[in-house]
Amino acid sequence: MTQDFEKLNIQWFPGHMTKAQRMIEDQMKQVDAVCEILDARIPMASRNPDVDRLAGSKPRIVVLNRTDLADPNATARWRAWFKARNMAVLETDSRSGKGVKGFAGAVRSVLKDTIEAYAAKGQVGRPMRVMVVGIPNVGKSTFINQVARRKAAAAGDRPGVTRGKQWITVDKGLELLDTPGILWPRFDSQEVGELLAITGAIKAEVLDRETLGANFLLRLARVAPEAVNQRYKFLPDPALGGFALLEQAAKKRGFLISGGEYDTERMAAVLLDEYRSGKLGRLTLELPEEGA
Repeated sequence: MTQDFEKLNIQWFPGHMTKAQRMIEDQMKQVDAVCEILDARIPMASRNPDVDRLAGSKPRIVVLNRTDLADPNATARWRAWFKARNMAVLETDSRSGKGVKGFAGAVRSVLKDTIEAYAAKGQVGRPMRVMVVGIPNVGKSTFINQVARRKAAAAGDRPGVTRGKQWITVDKGLELLDTPGILWPRFDSQEVGELLAITGAIKAEVLDRETLGANFLLRLARVAPEAVNQRYKFLPDPALGGFALLEQAAKKRGFLISGGEYDTERMAAVLLDEYRSGKLGRLTLELPEEGA
């Protein structure tokens, strides 16, 4: 019998995020388009559902970031899914800069009518203003720095580094509004919260990492058992349950603690770190629903 995931309590909505959401709402009328940075491994879980409401009818650009860590076939399916919803799509790896050069062209494309309208009013050369939004730790500031070709936005590997709004001039024709990363008050499901935690969008201190690691290993046993086999040298059986699989992995790694027990907490930390750094391979954890 296949085992179910363990219950994981995830609650994270700091006060500064409520303030950030109000600021984004206030600034929306100042911009011509909205660019949303998503994690290509979890495009739907890393989307803040409030952005659709906040952006209204503004032209949209979706950046599938961290494609170097995602399954290319899955990324292609997501690209088609967003394009079918009238959004321009850019695939990037903002750390290396791959794909970022296409951003200015994507902006000009989605704002073609706006640019022509300004030209008709005699406002030739008026800079296009684009708001860049995204959940914490999705690579938003690194992306902006690559587009601007300088360190214009504060970036870090901790969730929530950007706290206030910041206008960044890319060139005479393009200005970006960097915004704080915002989550939403309640996650739609445990799965959404879990996926955010697995990829590092949520601070590790707010959840039980061992339970998260157990659930993640059970997820991998179902969707990518070969990745586990290649990295940890055993083929995981989903019928065993997450904690039993975590113990197997700890045993394979030789993570022993006193009394002959295996250090599953250490194994959970290693598992998550190795997934985030790409050592488990290019794994996408969710796919678009057919017909959705």
